Amino acid sequence: MALEFPKNFFWGAATSAHQVEGGNYNDWSEWEKANAERLAEEAHKKWQPWQQEKFPEMFEPENYISGRACDHYHRYEQDFDIAKSLGHNAHRFSIEWSRIEPEEGKFDEKEIEHYRQVILALTAQRVEPFITLWHWTNPLWIRDIGGWENKKTIEYFLRYVAYVIKLTGIGDTVKFWIPINEPSVYVGHGYVIGTFPPQVKSFARANKVLKNLIIAHRQAYKLIHKELGNEVAVGAVHNYHYHTPFRRWHPLDLLATKVFHYICDVRSSKWAKDCEDFIGLNYYYRDTVKFVFGGGRFGLIDIKNPNKEISDIGWDIYPEGVYRILKDLKKYGKPIYITENGLADSKDGKRAKFIKEHLCWIHKAIEEGVDVRGYFCWSLLDNFEWDKGFWPRFGLVEIDYKTLERKIRPSAWEYKKIIENQAEFTP
Repeated sequence: MALEFPKNFFWGAATSAHQVEGGNYNDWSEWEKANAERLAEEAHKKWQPWQQEKFPEMFEPENYISGRACDHYHRYEQDFDIAKSLGHNAHRFSIEWSRIEPEEGKFDEKEIEHYRQVILALTAQRVEPFITLWHWTNPLWIRDIGGWENKKTIEYFLRYVAYVIKLTGIGDTVKFWIPINEPSVYVGHGYVIGTFPPQVKSFARANKVLKNLIIAHRQAYKLIHKELGNEVAVGAVHNYHYHTPFRRWHPLDLLATKVFHYICDVRSSKWAKDCEDFIGLNYYYRDTVKFVFGGGRFGLIDIKNPNKEISDIGWDIYPEGVYRILKDLKKYGKPIYITENGLADSKDGKRAKFIKEHLCWIHKAIEEGVDVRGYFCWSLLDNFEWDKGFWPRFGLVEIDYKTLERKIRPSAWEYKKIIENQAEFTP
């Protein structure tokens, strides 16, 4: 049976400013420089032999410094031409706060004009912009006051949001707004396991940051609607893993799964449910949860994925998980956009199958009454993958980081076939 998606469905890909633009100066760019040598050395223990052999660049400190990245800042028109040629009618990207307000209270009109031109370049192509206002990076002056641990950051963030939407004219063009990206991931990696800046391991500080991000989202939601009216849609983006017990019969594994699911997913959904017009769902893999008596990755909880099929960075490929999550999210009664879904696959041998199988499960959820309205691959371009650097390749478009040449991967053309010939797309 052929699969047909709803009329006016959004098809596209996603990026974030720090990962593709190049030339950013923020808390992440400074952290990279201070930690590049350490990350290169730790790669010897962190990654499997097959990964080390396949990606020897992981041992080079420069791999971990974003630098010019994909130079999307200067090449966005070229990149949007590519997206349009691939049949995309929507694109999700982020605005870099540290460009707009590099010093406290000093807004850079040249940079806001840049983002205005970015948006106009999309709308000229009839590509719908989905704007993320904060995708993990902070201006240095925010870092220096304690980042999101400081309540004043909420006030400063709202001032930045107001400037972007009210004083620039961008608000007249953009319908879809995402104030905060993946707060649970930011908090978990930055304040619990300590792999992202500021590399803290404190549940108390983590809870403080999460609470402030929650307040920031809720107040930004109200601010955007106050300034732009009810014609715009403001949503929260959550990262979900599909959590299953390692031993389905074991009560402690069942309990551990429920606890882990609540901490990672439910908590970040509940806080936004009355301050979101849509749900942004980022889905990459499942986690199979096992209770252990100490020594687990998360104390008494460990992850034991089957890993029958994995990506280049070892993430378990499990397309059915997106269906299970969508069915669970149906209870919120909100439209849903798949705002990120993809895999690291440098040889492009698995990506087309990955996209098709996930879309089959998404379609099944739609048939069963889940209001899914769009799908964004992660990512349009190969990009800088945070503490992993450049070696993981997520792009529909391959980037030669020496020449910055763009090369469209075969999977991107397969994705286009799905977009343009839905009646011929069969599972």
